[in-house]
Amino acid sequence: MNIIQTFYDNLASQYDKLFLDWESTTHEQAEILDRIFRNQGFHTTAQILDCACGIGTQAIGLAALGYSVTASDISSAELAEAKNRAAKNGVSIRFEYADFCALSHTFSEQFDIVIAMDNALPHMLTKDALHSAVQSIVNQIAPGGIFVASIRDYNSLLQNKPPYSPPYIHKTADGQRVSFQTWHWEGDNYRLIQYIIDDENALQVSKFECEYRATRREELTNLLLLAGCRKVEWKFPEETGFYQPIVIATK
Repeated sequence: MNIIQTFYDNLASQYDKLFLDWESTTHEQAEILDRIFRNQGFHTTAQILDCACGIGTQAIGLAALGYSVTASDISSAELAEAKNRAAKNGVSIRFEYADFCALSHTFSEQFDIVIAMDNALPHMLTKDALHSAVQSIVNQIAPGGIFVASIRDYNSLLQNKPPYSPPYIHKTADGQRVSFQTWHWEGDNYRLIQYIIDDENALQVSKFECEYRATRREELTNLLLLAGCRKVEWKFPEETGFYQPIVIATK
């Protein structure tokens, strides 16, 4: 099991603590994605693959809007969590265990829309690994379909390489939850430690470690074009309302 699987398997049961209200977030992010899809000419008849679904934050919200959603992930613990949350929300989603670097091993069909949100692609720690992931993803997009992904604004972060992220402080009826990350940089790669401090009832401190490679927008744009996309555009938080820059690539 690699560090990415271990990170998300361990984080699965606490991932929702990164949000003030995870249920509301699923609906808000689905509405943002729905607007993007409709602006690209798609509607709820589109077949969607969420190839880095995590605990279902985007997949469940999109299914609730009426989209046909298939969701996959490399973390079996997060898939199990996503399945439970889909059932609780009364939505039907096809779940599959799959590595987005080798999607053809799991899926024979192509999709109208493939998504990979929440900074999933920068888990690829080399340019070659990112190239393989992008090619795998684009191969599963039907002609005329789109790929939608979000990544951190690394173009800005790489200017100063900050050692930590600002904390999120969520006030609740029983106390508060604080989450933040520390970043140890080695070139364009960095080791991330995610801390979650929960003092709603009894104090609980959790720590999860992973690795990322800061991916510049121009690098991802070039790889998407090389993989067979004919158009790539970027949308920013002030335009979309999403917390990270979003890339939209048309095949």
